[in-house]
Amino acid sequence: MSKNFYDVLGVSPQASADELKKAYRKLAQKYHPDRNPGDAEAERKFKEISAAYQVLSDPQRRASYDQMGHSAFEQGMESGGFSGSSGFGDFSSIFDEIFSSFTSGASGHRAPEKGGDIFLQLSLSLEEAFSGVEKTVQFPSYVACGTCGGNGCEKGKSPVTCSSCQGRGEVLMGNSFFTVRQTCPKCRGEGQIIVNPCKSCKGTGRTRQEKSLDIKIPAGIDDGDQVRMAGEGDAALRGGHRGDLYIKISVKPHELFERKRSDLFMKYPLSISQAALGGRIEIPTIDGGQVSLDLKEGVQFGQRFPIKDKGMPVVGRSSRGTLYVAAEVYVPLNLTDKQKELLRAFEEEEGNKTPEAEGFFSKIKAFFKNL
Repeated sequence: MSKNFYDVLGVSPQASADELKKAYRKLAQKYHPDRNPGDAEAERKFKEISAAYQVLSDPQRRASYDQMGHSAFEQGMESGGFSGSSGFGDFSSIFDEIFSSFTSGASGHRAPEKGGDIFLQLSLSLEEAFSGVEKTVQFPSYVACGTCGGNGCEKGKSPVTCSSCQGRGEVLMGNSFFTVRQTCPKCRGEGQIIVNPCKSCKGTGRTRQEKSLDIKIPAGIDDGDQVRMAGEGDAALRGGHRGDLYIKISVKPHELFERKRSDLFMKYPLSISQAALGGRIEIPTIDGGQVSLDLKEGVQFGQRFPIKDKGMPVVGRSSRGTLYVAAEVYVPLNLTDKQKELLRAFEEEEGNKTPEAEGFFSKIKAFFKNL
């Protein structure tokens, strides 16, 4: 190799260690054999940039290279040597760090991949979310082939060991100067090859069918919560663990109650006389019952009354949230003559206003006074 190592990595001779590492990672990911199968030029460039980085990332080797160039290694002047496998002892950790996300591993054939996860959405009423419910869901799913039992071969046959990698799932490419371990292209890392594929599943070891499953929804589940059913997803290709089933819960709006986590909120209409005089009212609850609420005189519009332990259950616990009742005072649209007479009499006697009202009218007087 005669090309300048700095030019190979596309950096200046003054580049820092971080700049060298960043440049190397970018190029290594671009030219890695796993991303360029069968591309001899990409493989050559990968070896070239790897050798350059091996030298320049080591302070002593870099110093020797800066002084002597390639001749520092060709003449054996570098401590520890450069050619052969002994010069790459510290490179394996860097290699594993960079490529662990897209290689099959350090050694051995690739483990069977997990089957795909399945995502469903289930709609519930607020009452169902309160009490918990069992629902039956139906969905298409991959299952192990009934003909071959999931191994992908014709009945009575089995996969054979790959002749290219001898069952390891990986092959070594390169020369005595530099070698690269990559996924075996013949068996794709599985270490085995199906010679007589099953006709039912075409060698995949699985078929697609409609699946029915009973799901237990816990009491107190909330809108947006997710239920996970381990191992109820798709079957994997030719063995391996099944995927998981995820069910996202959607709770429908309720005509009386609004929910915030474990608490419930409702608006209760009061007449003018109820708000002014107080009294007892009956409040419906989410469990289908009702509870009495005693109001004192002078209930204000929007005033909230908490009723403990009448909200939603907390999942996995015996406790419940709070039901908040907000007063909404309404004014009758059509008054009788008698009602008008009584209200006018009340207006003449009315002298005490709430602190909020008194404060508001004081602000109005001050506003006009300052004009």
